[in-house]
Amino acid sequence: MPVDWLTPNWPAPAGVHALCTARSGGVSTGPYASCNLGDHVGDDPAAVQANRTRLTDALRLVTPGASPVFLKQVHGNGVVALVPSTADGAEADACVTTSAGVACTIMVADCLPVLLTHTSGAVVAAAHAGWRGLAGQGAAQHPQGVLEAVFERFSALGLDLIAPDAISKLATEGKPASSAVAAETLAWLGPCIGPSAFEVGGEVREAFCATNPAAAACFVPRAEHPGKFLCDLAGLARLRLQALGITRIYGNNSSAPWCTVTNASRFFSHRHGSAHGGGSGRFAACIWKG
Repeated sequence: MPVDWLTPNWPAPAGVHALCTARSGGVSTGPYASCNLGDHVGDDPAAVQANRTRLTDALRLVTPGASPVFLKQVHGNGVVALVPSTADGAEADACVTTSAGVACTIMVADCLPVLLTHTSGAVVAAAHAGWRGLAGQGAAQHPQGVLEAVFERFSALGLDLIAPDAISKLATEGKPASSAVAAETLAWLGPCIGPSAFEVGGEVREAFCATNPAAAACFVPRAEHPGKFLCDLAGLARLRLQALGITRIYGNNSSAPWCTVTNASRFFSHRHGSAHGGGSGRFAACIWKG
């Protein structure tokens, strides 16, 4: 595995594996150099396939027979349950699986990849969280973004792991059964556009603050650009996860080393590529059961 690919530093259960690629380690050239995994950005299809093969080889060094499943991501909140026969190209922005060797895979180039695992190791998931997918839709008290959607599917599978008497106890306390799953869920946030580089309009701030006033802390007004704000995307994701009861959160802490824009030599960044007159490839975060 290339030395600058990331192996998440988190207490994942035995048998659960994860990695996050970077720009290095592939065969693509130009703005896609070198390990572009996106087949929709204008890169040579043969190079993309070669890069995907290299990713598959990296997974199989850990788990023989493992394979990544690539989604057609649309900045929404659709979720697909993956099984060994699932083909690439399902239109969704998150995926979940209980099948061994099936790698939930999310491609990004400024958006935030989020990986989830239950502490039992029985179920894993991944989500693509740009601001639109993260904000989602729905009433202020019940937003339905991509993290809420994937956790709904994740917790439905996780409930099978919770003792019936524990679920009954939660019911008598007026708590949802999913809170028992959330308490045993780990989340890892990968690299994304950082809070010093992500300028957004007031409509983005309102989309988050309308559902959680605490989100205001993730937006800093830009005096030189009235009506614009610097946005902490990873910080917003942490708030959404915490609202679901998931508090064991690792990885991206909104510090500079995690920013794709300011570290564009290591990670693909759509915003950096556009600003410099070129395109951008995609890197990927994967999680799978061994």
